[in-house]
This record gives sequence, C-alpha cells and structure tokens, in this order.
Amino acid sequence: MLILVVNCGSSSIKFQLIETDDKEVMASGQVERIGLDGLLTYKAHGRKEVVEVDAHNHEAALLDIINALLDEKKGVIHSLNQIEAVGHRIVHGGERFSHSVIIDDDVIKGIQDVTDLAPLHNPANLMGIRACMDLMPKVVQVAVFDTAFHQTMPPRAYLYGLPLNYYKEYGVRKYGFHGTSHSYVSERVAELVGLDYHSSRIVVCHIGSGASVCAVKNGESIDTSMGMTPLEGVCMGTRSGDIDPGLIQYIHEKEGISISEIMNILNKKSGVLGLSEISNDYRDLLLAEKQGNLNAKYAIDIMIYSVRKYVGAYFMALGGIDAIALCGGVPENNSVLRGKMVKSFRAIGCELDNIANEEIGVEKLITKRESEIPVWVVPTNEELKIAMETYELINE
Repeated sequence: MLILVVNCGSSSIKFQLIETDDKEVMASGQVERIGLDGLLTYKAHGRKEVVEVDAHNHEAALLDIINALLDEKKGVIHSLNQIEAVGHRIVHGGERFSHSVIIDDDVIKGIQDVTDLAPLHNPANLMGIRACMDLMPKVVQVAVFDTAFHQTMPPRAYLYGLPLNYYKEYGVRKYGFHGTSHSYVSERVAELVGLDYHSSRIVVCHIGSGASVCAVKNGESIDTSMGMTPLEGVCMGTRSGDIDPGLIQYIHEKEGISISEIMNILNKKSGVLGLSEISNDYRDLLLAEKQGNLNAKYAIDIMIYSVRKYVGAYFMALGGIDAIALCGGVPENNSVLRGKMVKSFRAIGCELDNIANEEIGVEKLITKRESEIPVWVVPTNEELKIAMETYELINE
C-alpha cells in the first residue's frame, strides 16, 4: 500500500511516500518557510534537489509536494489515485485518543478541543489535515498521535501532586511526547536483542533538541520524562527540563518580567544553550569543551546527568532493565556524546564498547557482550511507524 506521511508544523511540512509492502521510502523531503519564500527539499531516485516554491499557505505547500511526486522526470507516481492513504502526525490527542484513528469531523473536533494543550502544534496539524482532505477528498486520512503511546501510564505516573480539581476540570496531567518514536524504537530494540516485546523492560532515550526518556514495560509506556508540555524532563537543547516551580515567581520579582516572558526563556533560551552561553548544537559544545570552555563542559555534564537520573529512576520503576535504546539526532550521529552517556550508566552494569561506538548512523550494539544491560543505538523512524499504523488501521 502506498501511504503519504505528513508532518505539519506552523511554517513547514515534512513528508515521506512509503510503500508499506517492502517499507521502501519512494520519496521524502519538506517544504519550509510556508507563507514566506517557500523552499522545497525533495529526495527521490537517489537524488536530492532544493527549489523555491510559492508556498503561501499549507494547501499550496502540499500541492507543491504532490506536483513533485507527479513530475515526469523526478516523480515517483503517475497518478494521485496511487496514494491509498495519508497518515498525519498529530502532536496532542489528550486523553481521548489512545490509538490512531481514521479522521472524520468528530476526530477533527477532538483535535481542536485539546488545542490549548499544544497551541503551537495542533493548529498546524489541523491545517495539514484540511489541506489533504481538499486536495485528496477520496483518500483515507489517518491521525497518529504523539501522545497516544503514553496513554497506558497509570495514575501514579501521570498525576501531579496538585489539587485533583485541576486534573478533573482542565486536564492537568502528564501526557508525554515522542510517543511514536518511543513505540517504534522500543519494539525494534526488543527484536534486535531477541526479547519478547510483550514481556520485556526497555528504556528508550530519545535525545535531540527536544529530549525524553521512556520506560516501556511489556510493550506499554508506564512512565516518561516529558509532562503536560514538552518542557518537563531532562535538560534539552533550549528547554530547561525539570526546575523548581518556585523560581518562576522568584525571577518574576527579580527581573520584573511577565510569566509569558519567563516561559519563553524556559522554552527557548535555557537548556544547554542557556548553560553554555554558546549554542544548543552539541557539536559546538564538544569543540568548546575540548578547548577548555567550562560552561560547555557543565552544559554537557548536566544534560547527561539528567538523562542518567531518569534511566536510574526507570530501572526502579520497571524492576530492572532488559535493554536500553538510544535514538534521536544526538546519539544517532554523535559517538562522543553517546559514549559519555553510556559510561554514565555503569552503575547498572553498562560497559561501553569503544570500537563499536565509533560507527554512526546505523543500528548498533555499543556495549560489550558481557555488559549486564545491552545499549543499542536505534535510529528512529517515526514516518515508517505512522505509515504502518495507518496501514494496519485501514486493513483491520
């Protein structure tokens, strides 16, 4: 089955056209700067091109993508009718959506109803849905929710120590994110290690600019580091991660700035960027650390320490760990940083294999054979997961 996977942001659309029979990516790319001077990156037939496009809105951007897919020279399909379904990444599904669903008016309303939980993402996701429905009215549209995988968390994991009324009235609770990635990677590492996925204890560390750690027991998420918003958890690229909530009032009184300004700082000016005062790119930080910059060293140490604490906590929550998987842009592409990370797991029996750790960009066991807990690098593939969930849903 030929499935178009769409991931809409406020000013961009990422896409992949996937043949689910052999899991082949026939074409991929993205449109950036929607509403401004649009830019289409298109990859197919082993070639990549970047061209300017008139992407004045999301529908126009999707039309640019479709035109590229249909192009006589660079295209991969002859007719739009060849696309049998569209799988949409939706960031937030609240408590209502615990599984992928075929999109109809009721589902659209449900996504709208939780927009206040993801004000930057859900509106853009809805624009993508509406644009695809307009351009491909006869094609099945499926919503795959980033939060759905974490809906198996028990109340002890998702409720905060707040008056229960806030949960009952406003849905204040931990939802978690990166669910599609955690689902794909945890299942894949179980396969690589030779575990029965439905009788396993796995920790997945998804570390990119945004980062989260997830405890997966018997194929279900039982806890994760991100919370009601993607701000909670480990120290990230520009996000603070866990903080004392009292410092918000303290900074407000000291600086005389508003809550929204403080939240902007916590989301966009904190994390390793704020700590290092250099960059949120770990390549820059590692270079600065090598040159003796202490701020860069502290920023890296703090990020790794925060991941280490969550892995340790989930060792206890799971009653032990059968395997750890590292995914996301940082561990997939940076052997130095993931080496530091695995070395920090030595207390639970992880022994880094320095030679195996040198290879990047591939699935790889990077701990020694005698390591009590194996650590694998598993490049995440959210688009494939979305395509396969779309396929399974419409073929039930």
